[in-house]
Amino acid sequence: MNDKKRPALIGGVILGLLSAIPFVNFVNACCCAWAIIGGIVAAYLYIKSSPTPVKTGDGAMIGALAGLVGAVIYIILGVPMSLLVGNTLASMAANLMANADPAQAEVFRQQIAQSQTVASAIVSAIITATLLVIFSTVGGLLGVPIFEKRKDGGAGVPPPPPPPGYGGQPTGGYAPPPPPPPDFGGPHGSGGSQGS
Repeated sequence: MNDKKRPALIGGVILGLLSAIPFVNFVNACCCAWAIIGGIVAAYLYIKSSPTPVKTGDGAMIGALAGLVGAVIYIILGVPMSLLVGNTLASMAANLMANADPAQAEVFRQQIAQSQTVASAIVSAIITATLLVIFSTVGGLLGVPIFEKRKDGGAGVPPPPPPPGYGGQPTGGYAPPPPPPPDFGGPHGSGGSQGS
């Protein structure tokens, strides 16, 4: 079995970092695109290093492993960044609202303060991490038909010849079939009718 760790680590780091970096992570709003891309990259790297054709199940496994790596990176980096950037973005939005309607801005600040807790950030990170694993598995599944161009029988290697004596043939080469029995199909065959 080929080594799946390196492609899974590379794909997982790509999807984990890009999913955790503020503003770059908005691409994930489109069907978890970073997760799918990370799974496809992991499948590509695995196919490239594999001496035998890669099956779809292997692509799914490598995508899932990349998703697990990316999910861990996302939880470690994403929770602190979402708390930091989320509070900054919320205060910027509240300041913009204060120019239009100061009463509404205060209500908005209170709602954001209640929703931006560590517990809610952790729950959100766990849900996002689960989605990253699911969609990177999909990416691994997609990567195999995109990048695997070898046939299932091997990379241009013909099948071995049959063993000697296979199919009742003598080992010395071709032998013609035996002749039919002497009364086969003759005028006095066993199936004919007799006259009276």
